[in-house]
Amino acid sequence: MNRIIRTTEAPLPIGPYNQAILKDDTLYASGQIAIDPTTNELISGNIKAETKQVMDNLAAVLREADMDFTQVVKCSIFISDMNDFNEINQVYGLYFNNDTAPARETVQVAVLPKNVNVEISLIAVR
Repeated sequence: MNRIIRTTEAPLPIGPYNQAILKDDTLYASGQIAIDPTTNELISGNIKAETKQVMDNLAAVLREADMDFTQVVKCSIFISDMNDFNEINQVYGLYFNNDTAPARETVQVAVLPKNVNVEISLIAVR
């Protein structure tokens, strides 16, 4: 059985999807962008601030599923400019231990929702 994960601590979906689905012991979290859930405003202009908001949003989704970043096994990072990779990686790395960090890919794309610069999704397992 699927459990829908929904929290007001992360931005509410802007389309026909959920923040995450918990299937048995596996959490599939939808991509998060840099929307501050308390103001519903987009964080922009600073890639590190954007990435921090994205990661904080993912943390909220994980918490709602009674999980944390130590249980993340895979991340997908979508960025609008590969030149931002190092700064994104610096912030992203604060949420993981290098020895147990998840598998991931980082892909530059032409455009992201709301013209943001970074979107990250994840899979976590209990």
